[in-house]
Amino acid sequence: MKINIYFIRHADSPFIFGQERERPLSEKGKELAEKLVNSLSEIEFDAVFSSPYKRAIQTLDGLIEPSKVVIEEGLRERAIKGQYKLPQNEIDVALWKSFENIDFCLEGGESIREAQNRSLPIILDILGNPKFENVAIGTHGNIMTSILNYFKPSLGYDFWKSTEKPDIYQVTFDGYHLLAIEKRRFNNT
Repeated sequence: MKINIYFIRHADSPFIFGQERERPLSEKGKELAEKLVNSLSEIEFDAVFSSPYKRAIQTLDGLIEPSKVVIEEGLRERAIKGQYKLPQNEIDVALWKSFENIDFCLEGGESIREAQNRSLPIILDILGNPKFENVAIGTHGNIMTSILNYFKPSLGYDFWKSTEKPDIYQVTFDGYHLLAIEKRRFNNT
């Protein structure tokens, strides 16, 4: 049975050190999230899941009733490092290394394998539910790439780097077998 999972990467959210969970969308992020949701209005979603982070939940606003969004801790963003500051170029190198070796992580961070171990049970439950044809997931770039990397190991750093805020990837499965990954376009200007 075919199922489409729409991975919806959150819209723009200003970075605030130490406020990973609470960061809201920027005004531009809210505008783009509304356009994204409108572009999906023809799809009837059987279920909507989300990361517990505010920016992921806000990006889904208007997709379905807020009370019907299932918040899953296992879908939270992957921690690249602990609560310490690093220059962006060192973070980028660590991200690249983590996709080359899925067991690599910085001190206090989470490897891709660890992120997959907490998130994949949720995805596999979705894929195993015969009632689901179209499911949306409010997500983040790194955890989304980590999940997709499990099904298609060639997806890694370059894929992650190419994603936008917000973004939609329609991922089609036949049972647990990945059939296609398609970036869905919408008016994001």
